[in-house]
Amino acid sequence: MKITDLKCAIIASSPVIRMTTDEGITGWSQIETPKPYLQPMVLQLRDWLIGQDPRDVERVVRRIRVRGGFKPFGSAVSAIEHALWDIAGKAAGIPVYRLLGGKVRDQVRTYRTLYQAEVPGGADHTPAGYRRWADYGKSLDGGFRMFKLPTAFHSSMVQDFPNFFYGDVQRDAPFPYPHKGVMTKEGMDHLVACITAARETLGEGYNTAVDAGPGFMPLDVLRLAKAVEHLHLLWIEDTVTGDYSPYVNHDLYKDITFNTTTPIHTGEQIYLRQNYKHLIESHAVNVIGPDPCDVGGLGEMKWIAEHADLHGIAIAPHGTANGILGLAALIQVSAALPDNFIAFEYPARFEPFWYDITEGFDGFPVKDGMIDVPDRPGMGVVMNPKAARKHLTDGDSGFFD
Repeated sequence: MKITDLKCAIIASSPVIRMTTDEGITGWSQIETPKPYLQPMVLQLRDWLIGQDPRDVERVVRRIRVRGGFKPFGSAVSAIEHALWDIAGKAAGIPVYRLLGGKVRDQVRTYRTLYQAEVPGGADHTPAGYRRWADYGKSLDGGFRMFKLPTAFHSSMVQDFPNFFYGDVQRDAPFPYPHKGVMTKEGMDHLVACITAARETLGEGYNTAVDAGPGFMPLDVLRLAKAVEHLHLLWIEDTVTGDYSPYVNHDLYKDITFNTTTPIHTGEQIYLRQNYKHLIESHAVNVIGPDPCDVGGLGEMKWIAEHADLHGIAIAPHGTANGILGLAALIQVSAALPDNFIAFEYPARFEPFWYDITEGFDGFPVKDGMIDVPDRPGMGVVMNPKAARKHLTDGDSGFFD
C-alpha cells in the first residue's frame, strides 16, 4: 500500500486532512480549531509522504517529525500521524486502540472545559458568576462529572477585576496570553473566593480542575494552591508556563509541586516525548496533559503516558478544540492508556453540524461523563463528502475529488 495524496481543507476554521492510498483506503484527521493558518504547514509535508506505506506509521512519521515544534507547530505532524493510524486500522479491519496495545477500558471518562462565555449572561468573574457557572455545568447534556474552570490569567478576570496584578493589562496583544506578573492581595483573595464558590456549588459527585495561566509568578501559584487545598481540586493547570509557551520551566514547577497537596498540572504545549522526559523524571508536576493534536500523535502520547505511570504521575489529555475527528482520536488512545489516566478533555468547541457531515457517532456520545469505545475500524469516524462539500472554503473545492 502506498500514499498517493495528502490534502488539507479548512472547514469552519479547522484544518481537515485527507490522506489517500492506492488501495482506496482514506485516512482522516483534524487540527485543533481555530488554526486555519496551519494549512500550508500540512501541505508542505506532502512530498515527504507520497509513495510511503501508511501502515508503517513510525517510519513515515520519522520523515517529518523534525518539521514540528511546541504548540501550535506540532499540529501538522500530529494530525498526519492520526491519519496514518486511521489507514492502518482500516487496512487491518480493526480499531486503532488494538494497534496501540489493546483496550484497557471499555468506556473512557471525559471532562468538560466550560467557558464563562457559554454561561447565559456571559462572563462574570465574581463568586456569584462562578456559582452560576457551576449550576449551568450540571445542566449540560452528557452528565459530565468533571469540569475545568478557566480563570485568572487564563480568562478575562485579569482585565475585569481592577488591580488584579502588578502589571500592565494588554487588550490588543498578538499572542494568546500576554499578561504576567505578581498578584495583588485583593486579586488573590478574589480568585480564591471565585474558585471556592464554583467548587462548593458543584457539590458532591462532581469535581473541577482550574485552568489559571500561564502568567503566574511561582510564589503566587504556591499561595493559591495552598489556599485551596481543602477543596480537593483535580488540579491547577498551566500556571507558570503552558498553553502556547514555547518552553516548560520544570524547575519552577517542581518548587511548587513539592510544597502543596493541590495537584499541579501542565503540558498541553509540549511536542514529543523527549520534551516530557525531564518534566516526568524530575516529578515536577502531579498531572500531565499532552494533546494528541500537538504532542506528535497517538504513539507519542502512549509512550509518554507509560513513562509517567512509571513515575507515579497521572495523565489527563488535553483536547478542548480538537474537533470531531480529534475526539475520535482521543477516544482511541485513551482506551489504551495505563491506569494513571484520569479523563480527557472533551472537544466541545465545534459546531453541531459536524455530526451531520461525518459518520461514526450516533449523536452526542457522552453519557454520565463517559463514552463507549467503538469497535469500528480505524479511528471510527469518517467524513461524509456529499454532506461536507457545502462547508468547504474558497480554494478547497477539490478536497473530496
